[in-house]
Amino acid sequence: MTTGFNRDRDEFARGGRALVVLPDQGDAHRDADARLAETAGLAAAIGLVVADKLAFRVRAPKPATLIGSGQVEQLAVHVRQEDAGLVVFDASLTPVQQRNLETALEAKVIDRTGLILEIFGERAATAEGRLQVELAHLDYQAGRLVRSWTHLERQRGGFGFLGGPGETQIEADRRLIRDRMARLRRELEQVSRTRGLHRERRQRAPWPVIALVGYTNAGKSTLFNRLTGAHVMAENLLFATLDPTLRQISLPGIDKAILSDTVGFVSDLPTQLVAAFKATLEEVVSADLLIHVRDIAHPDTEAQRSDVEAVLTEIGVSSTTPRFEAWNKLDLLDGERHEDATVDAGRRDDVVAISALTGEGVDALIEQVAAKLTAAHRRYWITLDAGDGAGAAWLHAHGEVLGHSDDGLESQYEVRLAERDYERFLQR
Repeated sequence: MTTGFNRDRDEFARGGRALVVLPDQGDAHRDADARLAETAGLAAAIGLVVADKLAFRVRAPKPATLIGSGQVEQLAVHVRQEDAGLVVFDASLTPVQQRNLETALEAKVIDRTGLILEIFGERAATAEGRLQVELAHLDYQAGRLVRSWTHLERQRGGFGFLGGPGETQIEADRRLIRDRMARLRRELEQVSRTRGLHRERRQRAPWPVIALVGYTNAGKSTLFNRLTGAHVMAENLLFATLDPTLRQISLPGIDKAILSDTVGFVSDLPTQLVAAFKATLEEVVSADLLIHVRDIAHPDTEAQRSDVEAVLTEIGVSSTTPRFEAWNKLDLLDGERHEDATVDAGRRDDVVAISALTGEGVDALIEQVAAKLTAAHRRYWITLDAGDGAGAAWLHAHGEVLGHSDDGLESQYEVRLAERDYERFLQR
């Protein structure tokens, strides 16, 4: 039999065969088939060929292998039949469970956390993203040491762990890991400080910041591209976006706003990733408005909503931050379900039903965004000299001009402005 033990990481990326296993512990809030499909999608996201998906009912988790001994034997037969070099468990495995399963199955085993970290390792495109992923990966692997760590002396590649085994020089390896993690944290602290300076400059401008958040593959990047005319990677792929992207947009009554596309969340998002990506997620924490993009056609859409809200709480987003939901992917709903979603959304003032792909409902979304951002604006009556063209242009650029009259000497403007913008106008 061909196993994954002697294959390097690139061979897996080019199409290694894998089995996806769900230890079903009776989560009433999630559909088992949808969960298996999601994990298979995660595996496909790094180029693995999913040979089969299996669910095992687990009434009492076994300390040694999580699933029962009979189930392990059944899975071992399936591994041989499918010539699979990798088994992906949609669960968190202890180092002991991982090692015992690898021995019994004669194949490489990774858990959900390891799989997500592997995806992030392949997708991070910027220097910052790579720093964040490597820190998360080292934190996760520090207690496992399932392979040699000589790659830590290399500049970038190979901090994945789909490749070969090895547990030599464990203490030296752990010291290398600790030292490398300390250096990464120092570099990320500098990144965070730089981001903070950029954010302060934006706030002084002051342009409102709108952050798109949501479950992975909910359609955030597709919506981002439609709203901004950008060409951010937007595919039917889990974790298509890792590094944040900022673009300027115009909205009714708002000359300029900043739209941020952020990394998608996922259920059981590794705590190591949440910590490592804190610098990136600070864009969400400091946003003036959150648009929670939901895949309304997904069978687990409510559970996904809860997962996203949990991560937002974990990273410190205030409950008072204005937000609303964009129920995306209407184009995937049939006639009756499409109508039901549209009607349900119409009954609420914090929801807009859309299709980012076709553009349905996006105009209503833009109006809702503008209304949310201008809700705190007040109406002012301002008198300018008739020749003060710069003042008139400023009012048009920073507020919503509701009325205007001119007697030849003076111009009267009725304008809706944020209080801080009115104060800035008085100081000009």
